[in-house]
Amino acid sequence: MTERILVAEDDPAIADSVGYSLRACGYRVDVVGSGEAVLECGPGSYDLLILDVMLPGLSGVEVCRRVRERSAVPVLMLTALAGEVDRVVGLEAGADDYLGKPFSMAEMVSRVRAILRRRRDREPDAVRQAGGLYLDLAGQTARIGGRTIELTPSEFRVLAMLAAEPGRVFTRREIARRLARGAAAADERVCDVHVKTCAARSRMTQPGRAAW
Repeated sequence: MTERILVAEDDPAIADSVGYSLRACGYRVDVVGSGEAVLECGPGSYDLLILDVMLPGLSGVEVCRRVRERSAVPVLMLTALAGEVDRVVGLEAGADDYLGKPFSMAEMVSRVRAILRRRRDREPDAVRQAGGLYLDLAGQTARIGGRTIELTPSEFRVLAMLAAEPGRVFTRREIARRLARGAAAADERVCDVHVKTCAARSRMTQPGRAAW
C-alpha cells in the first residue's frame, strides 16, 4: 500500500518542491498551508506528517501536540529556527525528527524514508483487516469504504480487539481488562458505550462481537 504523507507548509515554493520530490518517490502527498487545515484533514489517517513550525494560525508545534493526543503518526518538523531550544520544544511536543531550513530535497527525502522505515520496523503487522475494515495499529486509525472513522484511543482499542478475532464473542469483563491496560478495571458500562459507538461509526458486523 502506497504510504500517504501530509505536508503543511505556507511557503508555496517550498511546499511545491517538497510535494514534487515526495511524489517522484512514489508517495501519495497532500499539501496544506495552515495548522487548522492539518487537523481538518484527519492527520491520523496519514503515514507521516511534515509540519512547518511557523504555520499561520496554529503553529506546527501546537498541531503536533494536538495530534499526539490522539495518534502516533510520525511527525517531521521543518523550521528556519536554528536554536537548540526551538528544536527541543519541537521534539518534546512529539516530533520524530527535525529538519532546519534551508535543506536539500535529497536530505528531506532521506529523512522521510528513515522515519517510515523505523515505523514499519516497529510495527511489522501494522495493518489489521476484517472484512472491509482496515485498522492502522501504529497510527491508531480505522478506515472503511475509503473513509476514515473518527475514534477515541479507547474506542480504537475496542475495535482492534474485536477485529483481531472475527466471530468471537467477548464479555464485558474481557473488554474492560483490555481498556484498563494494567490499571484498575474499567467500568463495564463504559465498555457498552465504546462498543456501541464503534458499531455506529463503522457499521460493521464482521469483527468479533460483544456478549450483550
